[in-house]
Amino acid sequence: MITLQDVKKIAIIGGGSMGHGCAMVFAAAGYPVGLYSRRAETLQKAVEGMRSDLTFLAERGIGKLEDVETTMARITTTQDMAEATADADFVLECVAEDMALKQDTFQKLDQMCKPDAILATNTSVMSPTEIASTSAKRDRILGTHWWNPPFLIPLVEVVQTEETPQWVIDVTMELHKAIGKHPIHCKKDVPGFVANRLQHALWREALSIVERGIADPATVDESLKYGPGLRLPVLAPLENADMVGLDLTLSIHSYVLKYLEDSHEPSPLLREKVEKNELGFKTGGVGYQTWTPEEQKALRTRLLDYLTKAVREMKEAEGK
Repeated sequence: MITLQDVKKIAIIGGGSMGHGCAMVFAAAGYPVGLYSRRAETLQKAVEGMRSDLTFLAERGIGKLEDVETTMARITTTQDMAEATADADFVLECVAEDMALKQDTFQKLDQMCKPDAILATNTSVMSPTEIASTSAKRDRILGTHWWNPPFLIPLVEVVQTEETPQWVIDVTMELHKAIGKHPIHCKKDVPGFVANRLQHALWREALSIVERGIADPATVDESLKYGPGLRLPVLAPLENADMVGLDLTLSIHSYVLKYLEDSHEPSPLLREKVEKNELGFKTGGVGYQTWTPEEQKALRTRLLDYLTKAVREMKEAEGK
C-alpha cells in the first residue's frame, strides 16, 4: 500500500495523442515520466507534439516559455516497456481501444511493475474490470479516463473495478488533484462511466430532433450554444433542479419525458451518414453539416481558444 507521498515516478504506456498529452501534464507538475511506445516514429511525434503543446499553452498564459525545456527534460522516451516502468509508482495505459491488446498490456505490467504500483487504464468506453480480469493482481488496477485534449480538459473519471480497494482510489484521486486535474469518482464500472453517459444522452436527443424534422443540425447546435450550454459551466442539471425547485422539475418531467428519444440503437440518420462515407471533417467536411477547410480550421481554433481561456481563468480563480 502506498500514499501520495510515495508516488515519485510516472510511466505512460502508449505515445499517441492521449499518451503524450498525459505525460506532458505529469511532467509539467514536476514528476519524472517514462513514456513508452513500440514505434520510434510515434515517440518522435510525441516529443514534437509535447513541445508544441507546451509552447502553445505558455503563449496563452498557461505556464511559461522558459519552463518548456525543463518540463521536456523530465520525460524519458523508450521502446522498452520495462525501462519505462522501472521504479514507477503510477502507470497509465494509453494504448488503442482493443480489449485483447489492453489485457495483454496489463498482464505484462502486472509482472514487470513494483508490487504496490497503481496501474490505470485510460479507456473511454471499455470496462476496467474486464481489462483487469486476466491479471494476477487485479486489485491494483482501475480506470482513469482523461478527456481530450488531455492538457486542457480538467476532468478525469476515476473508475473503480469490482476489486479496487479504497486506498488505490484515494491515492489516484489525490494524485490527479495534485497535478491540477479535476478527478471524479465513478463508483460503479458501467459503460460510459459518468460524463460519456451524459454526453451521449444529449447527442441521442439532438439526432432525434433532426430526424423528426423539428430542426436542422445547425439549429440544434445553436440552441445549445446560445441557451443551456452557456450556463452549464456554473449551473449543471442537478444544481439547476435544486435552484428552480424539485416540484417544478417533477411537473416538467411528468409532461415531457414521454416525448423524448429512448432508442437503444444508434440513430438511423447516423448509420445512413456512415454508409455514405459522410463522416464529417475526415471526409472533406461532409457530415451532418458541410464544412469548408477554412470553417474546419476556424472551429478547431475557436475550441482551443475557448478551452485555454477557461482553464486560465480557472487557475487564476484558484490562485495558481
